[in-house]
Amino acid sequence: MTDFEKLFNENREFIFKYLIKMTRDITLSEELTQETFFRAYMNYASLRDKDKASVWLCQIAKNTYFAWYNEQKKKDSLDDPEVASSDVSIEDAFVQKELSQKALHCLHELEEPYKEVFMLSVFSGFSLKDISSIFGKSESWARVTFYRAKQKLLERMR
Repeated sequence: MTDFEKLFNENREFIFKYLIKMTRDITLSEELTQETFFRAYMNYASLRDKDKASVWLCQIAKNTYFAWYNEQKKKDSLDDPEVASSDVSIEDAFVQKELSQKALHCLHELEEPYKEVFMLSVFSGFSLKDISSIFGKSESWARVTFYRAKQKLLERMR
């Protein structure tokens, strides 16, 4: 068994569950898990610390999800019949979209580990206990890091 096969067998289920928490869709999570491990295989030489492989794989899975999400977002438009028939006006939808884009932009400007902890908690629904185990830190470290990430994000949004 190769090192990568071992990495795959040890982390396959964890990455799949991680993606389910992000997507809330089993079929999509299966596809993204496959894509994650394909990308990991192609970049396996860049893995420096084998002990932190799960963190590395989570980062790849997160990036894979956001690449998929951005592609889907391009396909959506304000001309969508669902948006046109909803109670939300086009102006409100546009303002909401602009605000969301600003928040995502500010989030991506955050330095690590604040960005990663915030995204794992808010977008993926991970508990602070889960986040602390992913990073190999204490639960209080995760709690403080999440709080600081929220404060930094609020400052940048102003």
